[in-house]
Amino acid sequence: MASSFELLSSKRIYFASDLHLGAPNTESSIEREKRFVSWLDSIAKDAQALYLVGDLFDFWFEYRHAVPKGFVRTLGKLAELHDQGVKLYFLTGNHDLWARDYLSKEVGFEVFTKPITHVWNNQRFNIGHGDGLGPGDQGYKLLKRVFTFKPFQWAFRWLHPDIGIGLASWLSRGSRARTGQADYAMKNVQDEALYQYAQVQHAIHPADYWIFGHRHYPALEDLSGGPSAAKFCNLGDWIQWNSWAVFDGEHLELHRGFGQ
Repeated sequence: MASSFELLSSKRIYFASDLHLGAPNTESSIEREKRFVSWLDSIAKDAQALYLVGDLFDFWFEYRHAVPKGFVRTLGKLAELHDQGVKLYFLTGNHDLWARDYLSKEVGFEVFTKPITHVWNNQRFNIGHGDGLGPGDQGYKLLKRVFTFKPFQWAFRWLHPDIGIGLASWLSRGSRARTGQADYAMKNVQDEALYQYAQVQHAIHPADYWIFGHRHYPALEDLSGGPSAAKFCNLGDWIQWNSWAVFDGEHLELHRGFGQ
């Protein structure tokens, strides 16, 4: 069921994804984080809502009394935006799918583990990180079922945080490194599994915008097929592109290169 909202006059809705904070090392992550915080400062004047569409962190796991250290600039700025009245939405990605209630309680996010449908000014947005959607990638789909299996998460939580976070962070960086070149090489958007997924779903449940992260390549294209016109948007990332999207109440625009 879709949630409906009205965009206030002169306000905007912002979207970003795939910061992978923590990777590949502390130094480069901090520089990326500073750029992102500067962007958050720049949107504070007119943002009504902000959607972070997965992989904000390169690894995130919430123990009962511990979370991965770092990221205080980003979390503090996001909490400040929330305190100023900006609505924050977080859609978990494949690198931070173990988010629980910390981000809600401490920052003010509304956290979603599956794609969502929100309506702004009668424009329908289907939003999700995108991992495991569409044809192919059966190995990852099986792995995700393991990672989201509650007994597996319970067992992992018994590892000491120094061991569990260290091991998972190492595996997470290796995974992104193996797929990064393919992400940046994406050229024909219509061949992408996420685009094909959006086509199939749009024919069943039409929307105006289909917004995803995950593939690290910024793209805004017409979505062919279906009973009505629609746009497909992949938000890119903040590792190479520093990209984001903004909705002004009538149109969605995709930007890249903040701070460059």
